[in-house]
This record gives sequence, C-alpha cells and structure tokens, in this order.
Amino acid sequence: MSTGTLRIPEMSVKPIERSDLRMWAGKLFYGTKRKFLWLKLHKSFSKTVTEEDLYYQYYSHKTPLIRDLKDADMYLQINKITNLKIATKKINGIVIRPGEIFSYWKLIGNPSKSKGYKEGMVLVNGTVRPGVGGGLCQLSNLIFWMAIHTPLTVIERHRHGYDVFPDSNRTQPFGSGATCFYPYGDLMLKNETQDTFQIFVNVGEKYLEGEIRVNSEPLYKFDIVERDHEMRSEYWGGFTRHNDLYQLKYDMDGKLISDEHLIHNSAIMMYSPFLDSNAAVN
Repeated sequence: MSTGTLRIPEMSVKPIERSDLRMWAGKLFYGTKRKFLWLKLHKSFSKTVTEEDLYYQYYSHKTPLIRDLKDADMYLQINKITNLKIATKKINGIVIRPGEIFSYWKLIGNPSKSKGYKEGMVLVNGTVRPGVGGGLCQLSNLIFWMAIHTPLTVIERHRHGYDVFPDSNRTQPFGSGATCFYPYGDLMLKNETQDTFQIFVNVGEKYLEGEIRVNSEPLYKFDIVERDHEMRSEYWGGFTRHNDLYQLKYDMDGKLISDEHLIHNSAIMMYSPFLDSNAAVN
C-alpha cells in the first residue's frame, strides 16, 4: 500500500501537547495543500454515480451502528446515524473506472451543520468530544476494509494515533480502519486494473452495510491477517499498541499467490491493557 498521495506526518507514539495556534496553523497548512491536490487530480477523480449494479460482487461487509462504549454519550451515536445517512447518499453507487481515483472527502464534501449534519463522536488527542459530522469514520473504516479485499490500490489512508476503547467483540484486527478528518485526512483508492468497480453503502436498521462490485468475474480472493501484535509499556508512563497487517492473495482454487505487507500500526492506548474488554465497555 502506498504511504499516500499527500504526505502528512504520522502521530508520534508519545503524547505531544500542541497549542491552539499550532493546531490552527497545521489545519490551515494541510488543508491548503489538500485543496491544491484536488485541483491537480481533478480529472482523475471518480464522479459517476449509478443505481445500476455491476454484475459481480467482489466483497461485502457490515458493522453495527450502535456499540456499548464506556463514557460515550449515546446521543452522539444516535446523531452519528443521521450523519451516515447523509454521507452515504454521496457515495452509494459510485463507479471507479480504470485509472480513476476514489476520494472520500471529494465526494462527501465538508460535513457542515448547514447540510444537516449533527454533533457526533469525534476523537481529539485521545478524548471523545462532540463535533458536527462526528462518526463518519465508521463509513471510511468500512470502505477501507472492503477495498483491501479487492484489487483496488489504497493510495492514502490514516489511522488514529490513539486507541481509545478496548476491544469489544472485535471481528477485525486492530488498526484495520481508516480515520478521516476534513479536508486533509482523506481515504483515496485508485483503480489500477482493467476492470470497473462500484461501491455501495447503506444505513440499515442495525448495521452500516457495504459492498464492492465489479464488471467481470473476480479472479482472486483476499484475506487480511495480523502479525506481530504487541502492547508495550513506554518510558513516559503510558502504553502503546502495535501490529502489522498483511494482505494474502489467492486464486479462485485457493492457491496462495502473494503475501504482502499492507500497513504498520502504532497507537497510544487510552485504557489499561490488562482491563477485561467486555467489562470495559459496559
């Protein structure tokens, strides 16, 4: 996986205190770079949305809309559902033709109050805060997880520098999501194949649902495996969590074709690594 079309410094594994001025300047700088990047790649972005399904399903997945999270107000998760319903309308049915780039934020735009977005859960420096448009990371997480089970190439992806909640009925490896922060923290996928792909996303009654379809019969299957998972006690007094994710590619008969390193994750833990995960979220 590429490190990204627009390089943004990775979060240190040691907490860093930044002043409000530094935060403002950073957002202005990287936000401006993002706008120039969008102008440069304007002709390459996927723009076509259609309700007509491509013939073959490549991968599908769903994630629960509501989770029992300790110290997180339930109204933020309820509002998140509203935010997801607005955002999915901008992406559902998007077609990614050969050579085109899917940009999460280019399609959704600024999730502002004027567009109907509500205060949802936003993670800032390891703390949960209310913020307009909060909760949209669940959508970028879903799209990223589906994409790495297809031949699409991830050219930009970000992960939270903090691991805020302990595992709660986790079905995916730690670090398998993609956080988003408008406009400079994007999720971008490039279609470097000869086939056309299509993304469908929908807010169901209990789950955020998604699938990626393709115009020709898939030739490969993909599996994501975690290796070298570790929780460390750091010299500065806290704990950090690390792992590596690998993408295994198989032909349709189950023969392994490739075993490639996908991403390395490092995050500051905001909970005790010895805490029982089921008790921690109740």
